[in-house]
Amino acid sequence: MIAAIVLLTSSALALGVFPAAAQHAGHTPPPPKAQEMPPMPGMPAAPKEEAVPAEAPQVEISSEQQQLIGVKTVKVAVTPLRKVIRTVGRIDADERKLATINTKIEGWIEKLHVDYTGRYVKKGEPLAEIYSPELLATQQEFLSALKLASRSKPANKDAYGELIAKDAGALVEASRERLRLWDITESQIQKIEETGKPVRRLTLYSPVSGYVIQKMAVLGMKVMPGEKLFDIADLSTLWLIADIYEYELPLIRVGDTARIILSYFPGKEMSSQIDYVYPAVSAETRTAKVRFRLSNPGGGLKPQMYTNVDIKINMGKKLAIPESAVIDTGVRQVVYVDKGEGAFEPREVMLGMRVEGFVEVLSGLKAGEKVASSANFLIDSEAQLKGVKPLGGHQH
Repeated sequence: MIAAIVLLTSSALALGVFPAAAQHAGHTPPPPKAQEMPPMPGMPAAPKEEAVPAEAPQVEISSEQQQLIGVKTVKVAVTPLRKVIRTVGRIDADERKLATINTKIEGWIEKLHVDYTGRYVKKGEPLAEIYSPELLATQQEFLSALKLASRSKPANKDAYGELIAKDAGALVEASRERLRLWDITESQIQKIEETGKPVRRLTLYSPVSGYVIQKMAVLGMKVMPGEKLFDIADLSTLWLIADIYEYELPLIRVGDTARIILSYFPGKEMSSQIDYVYPAVSAETRTAKVRFRLSNPGGGLKPQMYTNVDIKINMGKKLAIPESAVIDTGVRQVVYVDKGEGAFEPREVMLGMRVEGFVEVLSGLKAGEKVASSANFLIDSEAQLKGVKPLGGHQH
């Protein structure tokens, strides 16, 4: 009976039925944890523990090892960057200085003053003479109108005589204007009026000075109104058309300076500025065209010649490091920062533009820090062996 009572009492104590008895028996339960205890009314909550920042990983390379593998460091600094876009260009005629010569009448070429392509002509120089029956008939009408006007001058100034004289004068002026519209010059019209004889052939004159780059006119051929006979180009100034890849277009601006190198003029260089950026991109080559203007006083430059073009672009001052300091894994870019006393810290960086052996640093480095610019792959190998990698990064 006593044994049963002892067993029942032990079970009750174990189940916490008699807490007071348990306490008196020396079995005081442990106090609840601090985070589990609700704060008392009016009392501040217990402060939370602050996270301790992870220590930057480092790899140790002694000075003797650095000298042995050829480690060199360079200081991160803000430096002016300049990019050079190298391309090729083609010389072409200035489209604004091209002229086409044709006729507004039907006729036959009876005389050619310019009889081969490539000849230089001056402004106002005769090119060809055309016989036109229609033009001849118009000149006859003009002469008849002149005779009528001279006979219709009234001896007495009555209203009827003045009306006839006025109509005759209007007929003369209409015939003269018709000759002008057919490109008969004022001197030719005056000669017709003075001699009283029509001019058999219409002479075509060059409107500009330049070279004949196309000649369709042949002696004796029949020409129709609007038919092209000559193309003349003024080559004193030329265009240079260069191709720029589409990924380089955001860097190009009108006014950028370029150095133009001519392989057929050894040692000679020219300088020009971008005059125009064409608005379309070629679907085949994925390039856009930019235009330069070149002066050609000696005539040494010829259309369809090729040149080398170096376009210099000022990118401004940027935080930059040498490209050799960056290890590009394809997923991220890592540099090794010299922390002094042989310690190097791997650090992930975000990079921008790459120009002339330098790369812009967008984040990850500050001006004044030093990074390994040579033998960094050997440092990286040592870091991999020791399991050292940038904070928050993945194995590379």
